[in-house]
Amino acid sequence: MRQSTRSLLLVLPGVGWLTVLMVVPCILVFVYAFFERGVYGGIDYRFNLENFQRTGEAVYFSIFLTSAKIAGLATLVAVLIGYPAAWAIARAPSNRQTRYLVLVMLPFWSNFLIRTYAWIVLLNREGLINRGLGGLGLIDEPLNILYNQFAIVTGLVYNYLPFVILAIYSSIQQLNREVLEASEDLGAPAWKTFLRVTLPLTLPGVAAGAVFVFVLSIGNFITPDLLGGGRIQMVGNLIYDQFLTARDWPFGAALSMFLIMIMMALLFAQAVAANRAQRAGGAIHA
Repeated sequence: MRQSTRSLLLVLPGVGWLTVLMVVPCILVFVYAFFERGVYGGIDYRFNLENFQRTGEAVYFSIFLTSAKIAGLATLVAVLIGYPAAWAIARAPSNRQTRYLVLVMLPFWSNFLIRTYAWIVLLNREGLINRGLGGLGLIDEPLNILYNQFAIVTGLVYNYLPFVILAIYSSIQQLNREVLEASEDLGAPAWKTFLRVTLPLTLPGVAAGAVFVFVLSIGNFITPDLLGGGRIQMVGNLIYDQFLTARDWPFGAALSMFLIMIMMALLFAQAVAANRAQRAGGAIHA
């Protein structure tokens, strides 16, 4: 059997799985977006573009902006926390790095819902955080840190931070130590070496982690529903409501396609940035 045939046989199960469970559903969602809602829900197969026009209405556009704001803030916080953590793990003794990476991935060993509910216990007015701060005499009355944007961002950062740490860690591991040593030998202080050498060379990892967090956050509907208390609606909640509450599948499909296009644009931009950074890194190593 030829090598190409073997490779094809090995790839087919994965391609078939992605085709059936991702490509076909996306095509169905795309097709449904061009039809109308039935009188009692469902789909009335009459072609129109009204659903796409509705996505641009002020009320829905504001929800997209709110979602992008919360997802962007969660991404920024995750990168600011994840970069030092990834750097510390990458610079730790090699025999300890695996242990630290296991600790980073440890939250994924529990259910997503359980992790989210745990933050309700921590953040509510009678929770551990308020009780701890009150016991230390730092606050006179409980803080309102649940059912708002702060709680949503906290939950998103907690759930998706491991993606950022792993992506940046991988990028730091690929750094050529000789380049950093050359910068130090030329008299550059540590902060300048970081800004002009380390950070640019690790930007692909930062970009990959940031895109992971943003894409997963902007479409999330569980965290805003639980930690936001239903007071803050994000686009994921809006799509969920269109399919299961309003039963307006065509409009929900149009919203989904708009969100998918945003995600694809971000992934494409990240791939382009990573390619350019790789070329720049190759030029430096050369």
